[in-house]
Amino acid sequence: MAAKKSAHSHIRLLGLDPGLVKTGWGIVDSDGVRLRHVACGTIRPKVSDEISDRLAALYDALAAVIAEWRPDGAAVEETFVNRNPASALKLGLARGVVLLAPARAGLPVAEYHNRTVKKSVVGAGRASKDQIGLMVSHLLPGSQPDSEDAADALAIAICHAHHEGTGSRWRATAVGSAA
Repeated sequence: MAAKKSAHSHIRLLGLDPGLVKTGWGIVDSDGVRLRHVACGTIRPKVSDEISDRLAALYDALAAVIAEWRPDGAAVEETFVNRNPASALKLGLARGVVLLAPARAGLPVAEYHNRTVKKSVVGAGRASKDQIGLMVSHLLPGSQPDSEDAADALAIAICHAHHEGTGSRWRATAVGSAA
């Protein structure tokens, strides 16, 4: 889904790596060519709380991040299917909240498969967490994610910036050739 601004203007993108124990978030600014790290962090609801309270805490924390940093669009990593049905269900609940928070804030929300994120950032769809962390540090100098989840969220934002930038250029070319 396209962010609100054109390919040649500055856009702020929020990447989200969903989890019920830890949800990573990362924000990058993109001007279509260059990326700049803005902020990142990890939301850690209390594991001892009831699941409904953890989901509410996750939503509230995401709403606060969105209100503070005012992104133009968001991207969420698609969740791989876990062999443990109970774990998969809990992760699905967290993912629902992670999709809901930016949508309720009026942001367009894109979803990317984890292999697409890895290919966009590292160049290989089976990249390790360490490789992702190294490339995020290289692509976003000065970023210091507080967890692998925050690094993954920045990678998702980078992936979205690349895909959004390419899509915007294609749309601009199509409009230009139709005129």
